[in-house]
Amino acid sequence: MAATDTSLDDRRIEELITLIKDSFRVRPNHDPLYIDLANNLDRVAAPQHQVVFGRRGSGKSCLLVHFHRKIAIKKRILSLYIDSDEIKRLGYPDLLIRMLLTITEQLPAKHRRFKWLGKPTPVGAQVAELRGLLDMAESSEVTKDDRAKRESKADAQIGARGIKTQIGETTSQESAIVSKFKAEKLDTLERHLQDYKSVIKDALKKSDFDTGAVIVDDFYLFQRPQQPDIVDYLHRLLRGTDLYLKLGTVRHRTSLMRFEGQAIGVEIGQDVEEISLDRTFEDVDSTRDFLRDMLNSMCMKVGIEGGGATFISPDGLLQLTLASGGVPRDYLNTLVEAVPVARSLKQQRVTPRAIYRGAGRLSYRTKLKNLRDDVADDAGSIERVFSDIATFCLKEERKTGFLINQQEVTTHEAQHEVIQQLMDFKLIHVIEPDTSAASGRQGRFEAYTLDFALFMEPRLRGINHIEFWTTDEQRRRKGVREAPVYPLTRAADAMEHDTGTTSEDTLDGIEQDLGVDPVGGVT
Repeated sequence: MAATDTSLDDRRIEELITLIKDSFRVRPNHDPLYIDLANNLDRVAAPQHQVVFGRRGSGKSCLLVHFHRKIAIKKRILSLYIDSDEIKRLGYPDLLIRMLLTITEQLPAKHRRFKWLGKPTPVGAQVAELRGLLDMAESSEVTKDDRAKRESKADAQIGARGIKTQIGETTSQESAIVSKFKAEKLDTLERHLQDYKSVIKDALKKSDFDTGAVIVDDFYLFQRPQQPDIVDYLHRLLRGTDLYLKLGTVRHRTSLMRFEGQAIGVEIGQDVEEISLDRTFEDVDSTRDFLRDMLNSMCMKVGIEGGGATFISPDGLLQLTLASGGVPRDYLNTLVEAVPVARSLKQQRVTPRAIYRGAGRLSYRTKLKNLRDDVADDAGSIERVFSDIATFCLKEERKTGFLINQQEVTTHEAQHEVIQQLMDFKLIHVIEPDTSAASGRQGRFEAYTLDFALFMEPRLRGINHIEFWTTDEQRRRKGVREAPVYPLTRAADAMEHDTGTTSEDTLDGIEQDLGVDPVGGVT
């Protein structure tokens, strides 16, 4: 072992593993470890409305929470944080009221003269008013009459903006009651938007802050049809103030605009700036270097000055990138699992074999769980397309990648959107957004690879691995142009027909049909 190498039994490796595990715990009340390699903190601090795009594990929440807790105060920025996960189950418009309430509650309220007069501050008055609006009844009181007759009565009262409602209806009209309450709430929010804005502007002006940021983390957790309405209202609320909207979200689970005679929402590049945290396989070398630099920065914190190269083999660093799909959290998590595997194999360094055993089949199961948790009602159709793609590639074509004909995209937008969502959930990865195909196939194509966890551990037999990270004598990525074309018509059929088979069952069946390499994967 060279003098500069770090033994896998070195205590600093354990310190590194602990540091990595701690970095996964991102909470609004906890200071996360954030390594800024792309100057993202300065961008988020800029006085602009922004949308931060990134797949799960790309560092969105880490960036936004670190900015919220550590950077904003240093730059005299008032940071107001909204955790979407806490309020995602609220109906609309209660969801919007809760967000407005959360913003108002976090405003500084230094108005001493109101305290002397025994009156609430404008901020305090707005909080009370919004709480009343939020609590406006949408439930019914059911009474029984000989178990046959049911009457429903709903009472609601809110006085802050002068709303008084007394409604008595039968059970058959209950949905109309709820719709009436919603309409009144929305009407109140719209009529008094300028009043809410004035309170926010005045509170910031009288504070010790120069500007402010309203952070909405995990915006994609809100129901997609409501997303344009939410961002539209927030943008109108903050426009013309010194507070700026910062959304953290997953790209293809997000709708920022729709048209209903007029545009509802915001437009990227026009109303909001885009910040993308995603690193893809379109440039494998750049992605590998970025992730290596991130790991090296963490190594320095525990005294491993030579970085990851002192205990990971050169091939291991590349394979760690490939196994992670270019996602920072997956990269670090895979390394944490690979270290004990390398030790059990009596290896002096972490090698590709240890990396793929460390990643294992658990990773795709975790990604499927994330998809089901985040997508809910849409998960079934998305999963069926994923299962069909896996069957097409691994069982039928025996290749690890596939092409999509760009001409088909224009006529199958819904199916192409599902492909993009599978990429956001890290079950497939883009290789080339625009390429030609071999064997005389006309047109332009998008190229994708399956996630490596689907075929590397255990290593499936008889599969042609598309080594897109290497090039031929013409500097073209090996195997990409020869990949089979997956028809989007086939995806449409998969979306429509539920066979009752889970993705796990499909993949287990493929493994049984193909068998696995008894050597146990790459060395």
